[in-house]
Amino acid sequence: MAVLNPCGKLRVMTRFEWDPIKERENQRKHGVDFSLAQFAFADPQRVIAEDLSHGGSERHYFCFGQVGGGVLTVRFTYRQGALRLFGAGYWRKGKRIYEQENQVHG
Repeated sequence: MAVLNPCGKLRVMTRFEWDPIKERENQRKHGVDFSLAQFAFADPQRVIAEDLSHGGSERHYFCFGQVGGGVLTVRFTYRQGALRLFGAGYWRKGKRIYEQENQVHG
């Protein structure tokens, strides 16, 4: 994983999209729907990191941001002018990365 920058500056994109079947699967597995996951990108302290373990032709990324009192990890890619979401959950590793990059101590 490569952190792109602590503030997670994104290209100017406001459109989100996702596969509704993938969203239902994510809700079942992780209890998070993608309409909620969008809010991680609104966190001014969000962290964006590239998923270097993904070997496909399309680059994949993580967004770590505060949503609903916790740090939400969102997996996404850039596709045809939109942020395409394909995974989201409240995972300890994401919280650790967020806190480390924002130097949060608690």
